Amino acid sequence: MSPPAAPAPGKLPFVVWVLAAGTFLMGTTEFVIAGILPDMAPDLGVGVSQAGLLITAFAVGMIIGGPTMALATLRLPQRLTLVLALVVFAAGHVVAALTSSFTVVLAARFVTALATGAFWAVGFVIATTAAGRGNATRAVSVMMGGLTLANVVGVPAGSLVGHVTGWRGLFWALAALAALAASVISRFIPETERRARISVRDEIRVLRQGRLWLALASAVLIMGGVLAFYTYITPLLTDRAGIPVGAVPLVLIAFGTGALGGTAIGGRFGDRRPMATTIPAAAATALTLLALIPLSATPVAAIALIFLMALAGFTINPVVTALAVRFAGDAPTLTSALTTSAYNTGIAAGSALAGQALASSFGVTGPALVGSVLAGLTLLPLIALAVAARRGTTRTVAKMRSPEVPAPETRETAEAASSRS
Repeated sequence: MSPPAAPAPGKLPFVVWVLAAGTFLMGTTEFVIAGILPDMAPDLGVGVSQAGLLITAFAVGMIIGGPTMALATLRLPQRLTLVLALVVFAAGHVVAALTSSFTVVLAARFVTALATGAFWAVGFVIATTAAGRGNATRAVSVMMGGLTLANVVGVPAGSLVGHVTGWRGLFWALAALAALAASVISRFIPETERRARISVRDEIRVLRQGRLWLALASAVLIMGGVLAFYTYITPLLTDRAGIPVGAVPLVLIAFGTGALGGTAIGGRFGDRRPMATTIPAAAATALTLLALIPLSATPVAAIALIFLMALAGFTINPVVTALAVRFAGDAPTLTSALTTSAYNTGIAAGSALAGQALASSFGVTGPALVGSVLAGLTLLPLIALAVAARRGTTRTVAKMRSPEVPAPETRETAEAASSRS
């Protein structure tokens, strides 16, 4: 897909909103399992702890499957890749809904994660290309907003459906929605061939860039920091802040509202001042998590700090994602998939470290401490990116260019300028 003329400032192409709806659906699938594990476990003849492997399988599928599927579908038309991903996504849920075997459901979750990784990798590329360079970060923020909205709306609604109709009814509903999404995407996303001149070698060559790995490291660390705390937020709220269990969902809504606001802020300012947006946000995330350790005993202070932490933490995500895709130049598909893998790696690592801290002498404040350290470490790759931009060292590695792409000297100058804080 050749880079189009940038749309009018403040206006995004309709295709971006269609793709955001797809991320909402797939984000709901990834996280809703946590709410229905007690229903699934006895039906599949396993314990709740073993049923938790359904979450692990999806995360592993996203980490390793995204880059693999991005390369495997490199020569396919982008619209066809998205449609096939949704078809496989729907089929995985149908298979899971029809079986009583835990092993089959586990395999179906893994395959569903592969399809999700392929959808996100290609979807980010289409969204940033369709939006144009000046609106690329806003387009990413809208897509990631779909994922955040899945946690605020999709997961609670999906859990309710699962409790009322049974988990199989929920899986049938997700399969039907995926089929509907496939038909909508086949209609509204233009049929464009993938650029045949971009090969697997071109995609891999991009990975030689140090700045790309700095962006990916930022994604791992900030997501690890935020999710380290979020994974074990309930014990902190109930045991330390004294908030009733029944009121915890209201606090989670505050978290989700902050996350949506942060995603919007990152999309609004990230294109023009990416480093000036992300560096203060990372520092604010670390400080609010640190402040939660002494101040979380007060319910009002705990809720306010959780909102601010989500607001600051999620400001970074769309910016570093858009930077990574931009750094990849004319070979962005693998990089987009690696960004998704980076977020899931952060989730897995942050949650694991937070679990150990929770069991230590730090108790319920341990996850906040782990989150603060990881968020603080995010400053290191972000500052390194800012320094590199000021020195004008950014460059595009991919050699194959379409006629519309500027000459290397022009692009280097533009990227260096846009990355400065």
